[in-house]
Amino acid sequence: MPLSADAVGRAGEPEIRLVDARSTLAYAAAIGDPNPRYLDDAAPGGVVAPPQFCVSLEWSPVQALGRWAGLGASREEGLRGVHAFQDSTFHRPIRPGDRLRTTATVVELRAIRPGALLVSRLETVDEPSGEPIVTSYYGSIYRGVEVVGEGRRIDGPPPLPDDPPRGPREKVAIPIAREAPHVYTECARIWNPIHTERRVALLAGLPDIILHGTASWALAGREIVNRFAEGDPLRLERLAGRFAAMVIPGTTLEFEGAGTASGAAFAVRNALGEEAIAGGRAVLRGAA
Repeated sequence: MPLSADAVGRAGEPEIRLVDARSTLAYAAAIGDPNPRYLDDAAPGGVVAPPQFCVSLEWSPVQALGRWAGLGASREEGLRGVHAFQDSTFHRPIRPGDRLRTTATVVELRAIRPGALLVSRLETVDEPSGEPIVTSYYGSIYRGVEVVGEGRRIDGPPPLPDDPPRGPREKVAIPIAREAPHVYTECARIWNPIHTERRVALLAGLPDIILHGTASWALAGREIVNRFAEGDPLRLERLAGRFAAMVIPGTTLEFEGAGTASGAAFAVRNALGEEAIAGGRAVLRGAA
C-alpha cells in the first residue's frame, strides 16, 4: 500500500543505548581506522568513537519508524527502500559509558520519479541531561512506492557553506575486501541481507552483494579526518553525501577530495568510475 503523507511530523519511539568500548573499538576496526583516539583505551582520557559511529545508533530507530509514524508501508514495500543520503552534524564526541537516546522523526515525504522520498531527522542526545550529541538527516527512496496525500516538508539539513573548499586535490585508493560488508554489518549493527547474502541480493535484482552506503561514507570521513584535520576526530563537525552508484566488495574505491582547515569537498568512486558518494561535503572545526 502507498505511504501516507500524514506521517510527516510524527516521531518513532526513542531508543536508548549504553555505549561500550567493545562497540566503538569494533566500529573503528570495521572501517580500517587505526587512529589511537579510537583504539588506545589505555591513553589518558580513554577513547572516543569515530564520529561516523552515529549510524550504529540510528539504524534501529529508522527501521522502527514505520510502526510508530503510520507510514502504511507493507513489509515488501519496506524492502524497496534504499539509503539515498546521510547528513550528520556532530555536537560532541560519543564515548564509551555514554547512555544515549535516539529519536527518529519524519520531516519530509513526497513523490519523486523513482517512487517515494522519505527524510527522517535523527536526534541523539545524552539520556540523563538531554545534551545534543548528533543530529542526522537520513534520506530514503522507496522504489515504485506511491505517496497518498500532498507531499510535505517541515525540516531538512541546514545549508552547507556556499563556497566549497578549494585546496589541493588528494586521491587515495581504498581496497574493499570481499568480506568487508560482513564485518561492517556486525560491527555497525546494521543488517540488511543484500549486503551479506548473495542469494538475497540476486533476488533483489542486484548483480552481487553491495557495500553499505554508510560504510563508504564512513571511509570518506576517515580520509577527511586523517588528511585534512590532522587526525583529530573532534574537529569533524559535519559529514554529508548522496549515495549514488553501488560498490561491489572485492573491488577498489577511489576517494578524491579537496580540503582546507575549515572543511572539504569530496567524492567516492567505485571501480567503474561512478560516484558511489556524490556531492560530499565536510565541515571542520578549528584546531584546539
